[in-house]
Amino acid sequence: MVSLYQAQKKIYPRSVTGLFARWRWFFVFATQIFFYGMPWLQWGGRQAMLFDLEARRFYIFGLVLYPQDVIYLSGILIISALLLFLFTAVAGRQWCGYACPQTVYTEIYLWFERKLEGDRSARMRLDAAPMSANKLLRKTSKQAIWILFGLWTGFTFVGYFTPIRELAGHVLSWNLGPWETFWIFFYGFATYGNAGFMREQVCKYMCPYARFQSAMFDKDTLIVTYDAKRGEPRGARSKRADHKELGLGDCVNCTLCVQVCPTGIDIRNGLQYECISCAACIDVCDEVMDKVGYPRGLIRYSTEHALEQGWGGKEILRHVLRPRVLIYSAILAAVTIALMASLFLRTPFKVDIVRDRATLARIVDGSKIENVYRIQVMNATEKPQTFALSAEGLPGLELVTERSVTIDGAQSLWVPVRLQLPWGTAKAGSHEIHFTVQADGVGTVREKSVFMVPR
Repeated sequence: MVSLYQAQKKIYPRSVTGLFARWRWFFVFATQIFFYGMPWLQWGGRQAMLFDLEARRFYIFGLVLYPQDVIYLSGILIISALLLFLFTAVAGRQWCGYACPQTVYTEIYLWFERKLEGDRSARMRLDAAPMSANKLLRKTSKQAIWILFGLWTGFTFVGYFTPIRELAGHVLSWNLGPWETFWIFFYGFATYGNAGFMREQVCKYMCPYARFQSAMFDKDTLIVTYDAKRGEPRGARSKRADHKELGLGDCVNCTLCVQVCPTGIDIRNGLQYECISCAACIDVCDEVMDKVGYPRGLIRYSTEHALEQGWGGKEILRHVLRPRVLIYSAILAAVTIALMASLFLRTPFKVDIVRDRATLARIVDGSKIENVYRIQVMNATEKPQTFALSAEGLPGLELVTERSVTIDGAQSLWVPVRLQLPWGTAKAGSHEIHFTVQADGVGTVREKSVFMVPR
């Protein structure tokens, strides 16, 4: 019997230092300072960034968004997708290698693991050793820190949807609601499982981006590449030996590029979908080249065309600015400008008109036709506003209810409105009218509706 399944071999990534490692840690700090710090930032007496699903309002600094503003969310998603396409076409999986949450949290969890269990060789020896008090203490401590960090991450995530200061009070008083409890533990468990155990398996098997990225690559895309012409044939040699006379290339076959790879691949086998472009192999290979006295760049960011034709930096840059990249850039710029202009020109309140469906029209005072409406006015500013209501579209049309209403900041109100029209001034049927809602210094909104005249 031949098994079609192979047991997953645990990968022990070796620690590495260098330019790209520093960039990776820069993005770890930048993204996590933003993620963990933003919920605690106050703006005008409230949380600066809060997605209040219960009240159906999103607060982003001074901006208040309602469900009717979903177009802005669509614009942000389109911009994010275009940025991903653009970066991938230019330089491969930069998002995966530096800023993807899976990469960031795996890097953090690996840092905890190295501090408690040692670097690659020490971790391998510890796992192979029989259980002892030292091994139990190290393993238990690591798991405890991983779990606490995951729960802290889950708590912060929920803090974007429930005011985090109130949430902290509920946690300290053991008074969490069921949904808050569920999401803290669910998100914490996901962080713990993905970054602590699944790691490269998420990138290799679960992430769809790894599967369709090849459609965005071409031979002018900057990718992490091994210069086989320079490195082959690989082999060990003395530092003092002339490798040219020995018939060897620059690769000393130290396998360090494999040991530092978080997905466990050998970059010397060419471009593989598992490569997340973290450039750890570049850093460690440059260190080896320095030690043996060879030029850096045996493994480097380059393109397939550059390797084939021996291009330098200027030729590579010139071919990076190709039609695909220019088209992505133009569309991205257009969508970004349109979104920014829309936000800048946005009237900071919304109006919805709903007719009374129970009674289309009725006769009042013996000679007037009356229609009833409900107007929802949503104040998207942070201050109370007074809104003036009016209607037009038919001669003699009169608004007989309150003509103004005051609404607190970031609140909405349903206002009952009655319109009357003298009998005989309009033919029977449906007539288009317009409601105007105006706030001084804020803006004016006109909404269309109909006025029904009975036969």
